[in-house]
Amino acid sequence: QVQLVESGGGLVQPGGSLRLSCAASGSIFSSDIMGWYRQAPGKQRELVAIMTSGPSTNVADSVKGRFTISRDNALNTVYLQMNSLKPDDTAVYYCNLRRLGANAGNYWGQGTQVTVSS
Repeated sequence: QVQLVESGGGLVQPGGSLRLSCAASGSIFSSDIMGWYRQAPGKQRELVAIMTSGPSTNVADSVKGRFTISRDNALNTVYLQMNSLKPDDTAVYYCNLRRLGANAGNYWGQGTQVTVSS
């Protein structure tokens, strides 16, 4: 069983920065894909950034150049550094772990609120 616990959300002014962390516990494999999604009110959940153990990344165009994903495999933790935040970045941010192959699975954290407002 995999558990994901996010931290680091909050209220920030436009142009500010936040760093989200997601600690995974349980049976974690280096081949697991970890990353972040977000869901704004009235909108579908969307990919923000994901990272494989390669590492290779996939970052949404809307945040490219402002958000950076990183991963510490020794700590089973993935981070999202968010800079130059905009009001449109306001959403609940969810950590995700996806496992491919014979033991495939898709796991979500409880979400952390990020609000960008003056």
